[in-house]
Amino acid sequence: MTDDPALAFKLEDDCYHQLSDDPYETETNWWSFNIPERKIGCWIHTPYYPNRKTVTWRIFVWDDEGVEPGRLAYYKKVEEAPMPDNPDLRDITFPQGGYSLKMIEPGMKYHLHYEDAERGFALDFTHTGVHAPHRFQPGEPPFIQTPHYDQLGHVVGTMTLRGEKIAIDGVGVRDRTWGPRGGPYQMSQKKHAPDSNRVKHPGGPLWRQIERERGRGRIEYIYGHSLDFQTGFLGFVRMQEADAKGWAPMNVGWLLKDGVFGRIDKDKSRMLNFRDPIAGWNSHMLVDLTDDQGRTMEVEGQSVSRMSEGGYGLNQLMRWEMEGKIGWGEDQDVWVGDHYARMVNALRTTR
Repeated sequence: MTDDPALAFKLEDDCYHQLSDDPYETETNWWSFNIPERKIGCWIHTPYYPNRKTVTWRIFVWDDEGVEPGRLAYYKKVEEAPMPDNPDLRDITFPQGGYSLKMIEPGMKYHLHYEDAERGFALDFTHTGVHAPHRFQPGEPPFIQTPHYDQLGHVVGTMTLRGEKIAIDGVGVRDRTWGPRGGPYQMSQKKHAPDSNRVKHPGGPLWRQIERERGRGRIEYIYGHSLDFQTGFLGFVRMQEADAKGWAPMNVGWLLKDGVFGRIDKDKSRMLNFRDPIAGWNSHMLVDLTDDQGRTMEVEGQSVSRMSEGGYGLNQLMRWEMEGKIGWGEDQDVWVGDHYARMVNALRTTR
């Protein structure tokens, strides 16, 4: 997707980095996959803080039977566990009962294993990249300074849930981000005008205006791919730039068509979301995509199941229809709590 050698995957990118002495410098490794027949989505997410020498790891599995951590199919989180000196991300078991990660082929193939015998839960799978890791151009929101890459993968293995062994064979995406953050990730460093002056394109329903307020730490990330890995898309949505009708531009992502990847044309790609009037989550989406080769794709998606760690913002398993195919993926709908509460209040208002 890029000919820029500066953005190509390097062998050292399978290892941890350290770019500053910022105590909030963070390096994440994130793995996701789904089991559509069971409406299951799964995340493994592990931020490492090299200057604090600690790691926070969490594993969660959701289906359509619960949204918050206490009712999820599985949820486990360990915060700020001490890490050994010079940890090797290519072959590591995370502390305090965490999962094991082993690189099999640089940049392309990895094995992950985890077991919680007390709860009858385990993961044992490989992620094999469908393409080389795609590193985004620097200077594009939301990763202005921190290097970041994503990779579509074929995930194969098993999940044991409440003692039942379930086959995994489908779509997965992994990403990596590293670098100084200057504070907790969602705390904007910008100074802005009052709420009424934060909307770039006023008009339309009040809940949509609240959603596109600038300077709120708002991030939207969506992806979906067919199970033959020939068709799909991935990208960030710039909700802050949306027009009064709700269409929001997309950037830093890809279009996959007929097995060929292209970079999203951020001037011609957009998303329109529709929210459940009671729960507040995205229930339905329309996505129009164009890539740098001029190829286009129209996609429609529906929310199948979801989870919310903090009670605001969600990760959702999405069923997508595109090019006559069914695809699976996610909507990551990231908010700060008070901003989300104002949007939901506007969405529920009856007078």
